[in-house]
Amino acid sequence: MAEDKVLPYPNLILPQEHFTLLQPALSHLHEHSRHALLAGIEADQMAPYYRLVAAASALPLDQSLLEKMEKQNQEEFEKLDKKLKDAEETEGESDIADALRAKAYYLTRIGEKDKAVDAQKLALEKTPGLGSRIDIVLTLVRIGFFFGDNQLISDNLAKAEELIDQGGDWDRRNRLKVYRGLHLLSIRQFKPAGLLFIDALSTFTATELISYNDFVALTVIAGTLTLSRVDLKKKIIAASEVIQTLPDLPILADLTKNLYECHYDKFFVALATLEQTHLLPSRLLAPHARYYVREMRILAYTQLLQSYQSLTLESLAGAFGVTVDFVDIELSRFIASGRLHATIDRVHGIVETNRPALKNAQTETVVRKGDILLNSVQRLSKVLY
Repeated sequence: MAEDKVLPYPNLILPQEHFTLLQPALSHLHEHSRHALLAGIEADQMAPYYRLVAAASALPLDQSLLEKMEKQNQEEFEKLDKKLKDAEETEGESDIADALRAKAYYLTRIGEKDKAVDAQKLALEKTPGLGSRIDIVLTLVRIGFFFGDNQLISDNLAKAEELIDQGGDWDRRNRLKVYRGLHLLSIRQFKPAGLLFIDALSTFTATELISYNDFVALTVIAGTLTLSRVDLKKKIIAASEVIQTLPDLPILADLTKNLYECHYDKFFVALATLEQTHLLPSRLLAPHARYYVREMRILAYTQLLQSYQSLTLESLAGAFGVTVDFVDIELSRFIASGRLHATIDRVHGIVETNRPALKNAQTETVVRKGDILLNSVQRLSKVLY
């Protein structure tokens, strides 16, 4: 097995198709997901995973297909066991490690979770090369992503960082950024995830984990929420990698462009569309869809209100393309929870912005220090002249 070859196992497209089939609201996607999931299972001879999927009622159990794949699994295990036995009898440690890794990757490929994890750990113990050891640990992370095992993911991400600190190469360092970012995104840490994704944008190679287009989409989704307006322009909108990919992701193009250019009515439409097309259908993002939409609305309201001391509810509603009642209720909720610094005068139909206490304190500090500096300059000028 070549040391720098990254095997794309397990196939991380399949859990997404499985997730889709379990969501009644995504019934319009079920036909495609059913075919894609079954094709992927057959292609990788995934008898153990097929049992899990059928038990969850995502696919009907075809007994003849299951028996066919189980036979394929058994035949492959016999070959792998023979290879391992021959290596133990006649070859050196390097060949034994190769045979152990081959068996571990086959177990990983067919979706036999517990046995795959144990086999990968055994292979890790017997493998001498640092690069190959890092690849094994990253494979354990992918098994965690495949089965939604956060403990397995976090334990092996920490282990991968330790190994890379011992002398991991440039490519593995960059791939680890993507793995870490994806885990952070899955636990609602959008800001650190976005920073890692942006850092890896121009050097992305982790196609065994996620496709390039999906990676760019997640980078845009995380970055749009967490970056300042200046950085959004510099690191997302003007990034060549994003520019090349956005024609395939028109909703994300609309989202970032309209937020940056302050077309808030179009931004709201793009955000609602994004929720239906990218957030709710995503196994990774669906648990965070409501949070993301809420935070993006707060971001847009904050961006607009920062430009004014006061404005009418009617003009605010018009800017966002919603009714006065809607914006009144939504702003009231965000103000009451301390997320927006403003007050609503419903009698006169006016929204007045308030600077946060921290902002006021910072302003007073700047003014006070400015006065001190001016006085010092004036005294110095009297001495000199």
